[in-house]
Amino acid sequence: MASYQRISVDPRQMGGTPCLRRLRIPVATVVEMVAEGMTTEGILAAYPDLEREDIAEALRYAAEAVRERELPLRTVA
Repeated sequence: MASYQRISVDPRQMGGTPCLRRLRIPVATVVEMVAEGMTTEGILAAYPDLEREDIAEALRYAAEAVRERELPLRTVA
């Protein structure tokens, strides 16, 4: 498992949701913004406290999370 310097998980903050640098900005929010087609510049404009490295690490964290567990997918016939 990789080490993540910019991801924080604190049960007392946002119910333990993985966030970026204790900023109360969930990793999932940033990943969703990327999935919806937002550019890095757009995300940084929406969340000025974020840095480019935060976005990259959020994507690496999400990739590792998917690798670590099986998600239900619809079978194509």
